Amino acid sequence: MTMTDFKSLGIAPRILENLTALGLVTPTPIQAQAIPHVMKGRDLMGLAQTGTGKTAAFGLPILSALIAFGRRPNPKAPRALILAPTRELATQITDNLTAFARETPVRTFRVVGGASLNTQAERLARGIDILVATPGRLIDLLDRKALTLQDVRYLVLDEADQMLDIGFIHALRQIARMLPAERQTMLFSATMPKLIEELAQTYLQDPIRVEVAAPGKPAEKITQGVHFVNQGDKAKLLADYLKAHPEELALVFGRTKHGSDKLARVLTGWGFSVGAIHGNKSQNQRERTLQSFREGELKVLVATDVAARGIDIPDVRHVYNYDLPNVPENYVHRIGRTARAGRDGRAVALCSPNEMAELRDIEKTMKAAIPVIGGEVPFEPERIRARAAQNGSAPKGGKPGFRGQGGHGGPKSGAPGAKTGGARPPRRPSRRPKSERAA
Repeated sequence: MTMTDFKSLGIAPRILENLTALGLVTPTPIQAQAIPHVMKGRDLMGLAQTGTGKTAAFGLPILSALIAFGRRPNPKAPRALILAPTRELATQITDNLTAFARETPVRTFRVVGGASLNTQAERLARGIDILVATPGRLIDLLDRKALTLQDVRYLVLDEADQMLDIGFIHALRQIARMLPAERQTMLFSATMPKLIEELAQTYLQDPIRVEVAAPGKPAEKITQGVHFVNQGDKAKLLADYLKAHPEELALVFGRTKHGSDKLARVLTGWGFSVGAIHGNKSQNQRERTLQSFREGELKVLVATDVAARGIDIPDVRHVYNYDLPNVPENYVHRIGRTARAGRDGRAVALCSPNEMAELRDIEKTMKAAIPVIGGEVPFEPERIRARAAQNGSAPKGGKPGFRGQGGHGGPKSGAPGAKTGGARPPRRPSRRPKSERAA
């Protein structure tokens, strides 16, 4: 069933007024397909790209149902629980639900790490309707007897694949044992790893599956490119790209907390207005930095994958993968921070010779090659050593470089030209370490 406007979906009149005031009139595909099933009380598994409006897909039906209850929630006992992998996404969900529920009795509260447990426990004791939480902080509060899940009638797992990726599977299983059997459950994910199926079997009963895009497929309005460059030349190349678009917001993804901080310091020293967020930053630091970036005071934000889900800033025009992710699905989520709300966006991957395996895994996941927009295509390390051995000059260690090295081949006039450098070598399997725990 597909609806062409929110009015036809049976949503509470006050919420419809709020949606109109927010400029939301026509449902997105995931909203149009999911909301009718959720309104009927069905469990649902929703597969959709990041930035397609999943919060409204589950939030609007839940808000409408809670308004119909007509009575206050019990202390420490939320009626709806929404689990999110990161603080940023939990904040985004809370802000959206609060805007949807303006001038209604429904109250939403967020609990995440980096904030006072006592303050959160005191607020829960006064009673709330919707609790938005990261799994780790929720368990902290459950262990302190600061809340109970016995009244939960609506459960949402948002960005479930990311929760699995950053190591929350055991926490999710623990939470599942504390939930009442009689509830409605919705699971949303942008990709479909095997553990999602296990999670769905644990949480959902006879779910409807709604899929509006192939898992692992990025948004259509994102222009992608890969620029091959030696690792030591990446910072200068990135600076060239940033200089080409000085007034547009750019999000840069690094692999580690330390590396992201170091890159932010280097770019700041070169005159860019830069901030950094990652798991070692306090909640207040992260929120202040994001607000400065949202308002344009900072033009460049360097982040680890902690920010790949939860940054909903429509003005982000450029995403740079300074380090390619070890988990290929994270590439899709990273670049999904641009081209939001129907806008266009651009994503550039800076690929060093030692990241060729990661690039191949990303392309395999997306079932598409990323266009080459600069640099010379490097051999993978094993092929370089094999080629050298055939020539009788096998290297004795050290990192292989590019063929035809001669600078990083930076962007010209802000628009790097495609340069393929010959056929691409075949991919090789990679060893993927666990990604950084963020929430």
